[in-house]
Amino acid sequence: MGSDGSPLKSRPPIFAGSFYPGNREVLLKELDGFFNSVENEQISEKIWGLIAPHAGYMYSGQVAAEAYNQVKGRKYDTVIVVAPSHREHFTGASIYNGDEYNTPLGSIEINKEMAKECSDSDTGVYLSEKGHGEEHSLEVQLPFLQYAIEGFKLVPIVMCDQSYEMCTNLGLILGKILKQSDDVLLVGSTDLSHFYDYDTAAALDKHIVDRVGKLDQEGLSRDIEQRKSEACGAGPMITVMYAAKLAGATYSKVLSYKNSGDVTGDRTKVVGYMSALFYGN
Repeated sequence: MGSDGSPLKSRPPIFAGSFYPGNREVLLKELDGFFNSVENEQISEKIWGLIAPHAGYMYSGQVAAEAYNQVKGRKYDTVIVVAPSHREHFTGASIYNGDEYNTPLGSIEINKEMAKECSDSDTGVYLSEKGHGEEHSLEVQLPFLQYAIEGFKLVPIVMCDQSYEMCTNLGLILGKILKQSDDVLLVGSTDLSHFYDYDTAAALDKHIVDRVGKLDQEGLSRDIEQRKSEACGAGPMITVMYAAKLAGATYSKVLSYKNSGDVTGDRTKVVGYMSALFYGN
């Protein structure tokens, strides 16, 4: 119940049992396996933002764990997750207007004060349920965050408009928030190319890996517009990179790149996955 006695408005774990295990103990065991198999050492510098994939855990879970292991054990008061809309069409970017998001690992309280601070109707960023229903790209990030970070609040943002103008508008808002607080983390949710053969996918995805590694959000946006590369969450990726740079990130590191062919052995139609972080003191 809320402080006024009214029932909490909760977003349930719709994709538990499909994209990832719906049983708490099974989910924790799978996350244990991912984090125990991480290859990259943790960096010591301040981490402003992460990029992580959002496919089913059997396909992209290990790539995602490479990102989330970098913040494991660190303290963040709030995590802002920016994700794309796959199924619902709406204007701008929607920040969930409820009280909590739920997963099999428990509920995550929405930071309503920061959510309101992020909303700006003049730039198309607003509080709404739009995009937060049948959408997996944000939900699948949450168990990784719950495993890695203790006691954080959430600002969940789903972008439908992924134009460069929208990305920079939202990026300016998030960059300002990051500057004001030392305990906020950004996460951009994206997969890369979809359903090309292995070699074609790797070539397309290399453009994104290179741009992210150079902290070049403008070049990444041009590559997407010119169809040199593809990413369903290009907008969240560009937004988080831009905001992190505005806040003070000076370095980027691509932690892992794989595609589904590396997991399944089927190289005919693959989906690309990347994890990265933006950091610097």
